[in-house]
Amino acid sequence: MHPLTPDSAAPAAPPSRPYVQMLERVRYDGAYPTREKAEEVTTAVLTALGRRLTGEERVGLAARLPVEAARLFVSSAPEADRLTGWAFVKDLASRTGGTLATTRWDVGSVLGAVAQLAGPELLDRILAQLPSGYAILFGRPELTQAA
Repeated sequence: MHPLTPDSAAPAAPPSRPYVQMLERVRYDGAYPTREKAEEVTTAVLTALGRRLTGEERVGLAARLPVEAARLFVSSAPEADRLTGWAFVKDLASRTGGTLATTRWDVGSVLGAVAQLAGPELLDRILAQLPSGYAILFGRPELTQAA
């Protein structure tokens, strides 16, 4: 074997402090028993959210997330279909095999942390881009105009 050819995968770099803090926030908010469970949920939700956002909001959010979270977020190309918040939860549940209730909980736990990292101005722009039903997932009331 060549001396520069690894015989096994290189060990993963330890997660950055901001990412660990994000995972601990998700773990606390979601009442998950381990950081590994919080990371599993975070991975699923950020990947799914990455399929929904485009343009400046996608770039802006990726820049505010910890590097590891940003990689997850941009790992999937945006999809053309515009899912409402509830359809987003149902789609994620079908992809992960979770129940609607636990998936809704997972989404809220992760997107609450994302909202804090995004800040109010960027979050306003993100919510303006997404169809109805996402505000509540990010921990905000869903404001609708009277007819």
